[in-house]
Amino acid sequence: MAAESEEAVEDLARAADGVVQATQEMPRNLDFLLDVYLQVSVEVGRTRMTIQDLLQLGQGSVVELSKLAGEPLDVYINNRLVARGEAVIVNEKFGIRITDIISQNDRIESLG
Repeated sequence: MAAESEEAVEDLARAADGVVQATQEMPRNLDFLLDVYLQVSVEVGRTRMTIQDLLQLGQGSVVELSKLAGEPLDVYINNRLVARGEAVIVNEKFGIRITDIISQNDRIESLG
Protein backbone atom coordinates (compact mmCIF):
# COMPACT_ATOMS: atom_id res chain seq x y z
CA MET A 1 0.00 0.00 0.00
CA ALA A 2 2.79 2.43 0.89
CA ALA A 3 4.43 1.79 -2.49
CA GLU A 4 1.13 2.59 -4.26
CA SER A 5 0.80 5.83 -2.27
CA GLU A 6 4.36 6.82 -3.17
CA GLU A 7 3.67 6.11 -6.85
CA ALA A 8 0.48 8.20 -6.70
CA VAL A 9 2.39 11.10 -5.14
CA GLU A 10 5.09 10.82 -7.82
CA ASP A 11 2.42 10.77 -10.55
CA LEU A 12 0.85 13.93 -9.10
CA ALA A 13 4.24 15.63 -8.92
CA ARG A 14 4.95 14.76 -12.58
CA ALA A 15 1.51 16.07 -13.58
CA ALA A 16 2.07 19.30 -11.66
CA ASP A 17 5.48 19.73 -13.31
CA GLY A 18 3.82 19.26 -16.70
CA VAL A 19 1.21 21.93 -15.92
CA VAL A 20 3.90 24.38 -14.79
CA GLN A 21 5.98 23.70 -17.89
CA ALA A 22 2.96 24.11 -20.20
CA THR A 23 2.03 27.37 -18.49
CA GLN A 24 5.56 28.71 -18.87
CA GLU A 25 5.60 27.79 -22.57
CA MET A 26 2.14 29.21 -23.27
CA PRO A 27 3.18 32.80 -24.16
CA ARG A 28 5.65 31.52 -26.75
CA ASN A 29 3.02 29.20 -28.22
CA LEU A 30 0.53 32.08 -28.59
CA ASP A 31 2.98 34.43 -30.34
CA PHE A 32 1.56 33.47 -33.75
CA LEU A 33 -1.81 34.96 -32.71
CA LEU A 34 -0.50 38.40 -31.79
CA ASP A 35 -0.92 39.87 -35.30
CA VAL A 36 -4.47 38.53 -35.89
CA TYR A 37 -6.94 41.38 -36.45
CA LEU A 38 -10.22 41.43 -34.53
CA GLN A 39 -13.32 43.57 -35.05
CA VAL A 40 -13.71 45.93 -32.09
CA SER A 41 -16.91 47.96 -31.73
CA VAL A 42 -18.38 50.16 -29.03
CA GLU A 43 -22.13 50.36 -28.54
CA VAL A 44 -23.56 53.63 -27.28
CA GLY A 45 -27.11 52.25 -27.12
CA ARG A 46 -29.90 50.57 -29.10
CA THR A 47 -33.40 51.28 -30.20
CA ARG A 48 -36.17 49.65 -32.22
CA MET A 49 -38.27 51.54 -34.70
CA THR A 50 -40.69 50.84 -37.51
CA ILE A 51 -39.72 51.28 -41.12
CA GLN A 52 -42.17 54.18 -41.27
CA ASP A 53 -40.34 55.96 -38.42
CA LEU A 54 -36.98 55.19 -40.03
CA LEU A 55 -38.08 56.72 -43.34
CA GLN A 56 -39.16 59.90 -41.56
CA LEU A 57 -35.67 60.54 -40.18
CA GLY A 58 -33.85 63.48 -41.63
CA GLN A 59 -30.99 65.81 -40.84
CA GLY A 60 -31.36 67.00 -37.26
CA SER A 61 -33.60 64.09 -36.22
CA VAL A 62 -32.93 62.68 -32.76
CA VAL A 63 -33.07 58.93 -32.16
CA GLU A 64 -33.56 58.03 -28.50
CA LEU A 65 -31.35 55.14 -27.38
CA SER A 66 -31.88 52.59 -24.62
CA LYS A 67 -28.97 53.78 -22.46
CA LEU A 68 -29.00 56.75 -20.13
CA ALA A 69 -26.44 59.53 -20.36
CA GLY A 70 -23.40 58.61 -18.28
CA GLU A 71 -24.07 54.88 -18.41
CA PRO A 72 -21.06 52.72 -19.38
CA LEU A 73 -20.60 51.94 -23.08
CA ASP A 74 -20.37 48.29 -24.17
CA VAL A 75 -17.18 47.09 -25.87
CA TYR A 76 -17.55 44.15 -28.25
CA ILE A 77 -14.83 42.08 -29.88
CA ASN A 78 -16.09 39.98 -32.78
CA ASN A 79 -19.66 40.67 -31.61
CA ARG A 80 -19.00 39.37 -28.08
CA LEU A 81 -19.31 41.68 -25.07
CA VAL A 82 -15.90 41.79 -23.37
CA ALA A 83 -15.77 45.09 -21.47
CA ARG A 84 -17.50 48.33 -20.52
CA GLY A 85 -16.07 51.81 -20.46
CA GLU A 86 -16.59 55.54 -20.74
CA ALA A 87 -16.22 57.83 -23.74
CA VAL A 88 -13.14 60.07 -23.83
CA ILE A 89 -11.63 62.44 -26.36
CA VAL A 90 -8.00 61.86 -27.36
CA ASN A 91 -6.37 64.21 -29.89
CA GLU A 92 -9.81 65.40 -31.02
CA LYS A 93 -10.97 61.81 -31.67
CA PHE A 94 -13.38 59.72 -29.65
CA GLY A 95 -11.97 56.88 -27.60
CA ILE A 96 -13.05 54.65 -24.75
CA ARG A 97 -11.50 54.20 -21.33
CA ILE A 98 -12.06 50.63 -20.18
CA THR A 99 -13.59 50.61 -16.70
CA ASP A 100 -14.75 46.99 -16.38
CA ILE A 101 -13.68 43.71 -18.00
CA ILE A 102 -16.44 41.12 -18.33
CA SER A 103 -15.45 38.00 -16.38
CA GLN A 104 -14.75 34.78 -18.22
CA ASN A 105 -17.72 33.11 -16.49
CA ASP A 106 -20.10 35.89 -17.63
CA ARG A 107 -18.79 35.64 -21.20
CA ILE A 108 -19.30 31.86 -21.20
CA GLU A 109 -22.85 32.26 -19.80
CA SER A 110 -23.71 34.74 -22.56
CA LEU A 111 -22.85 32.09 -25.18
CA GLY A 112 -25.55 29.72 -23.94
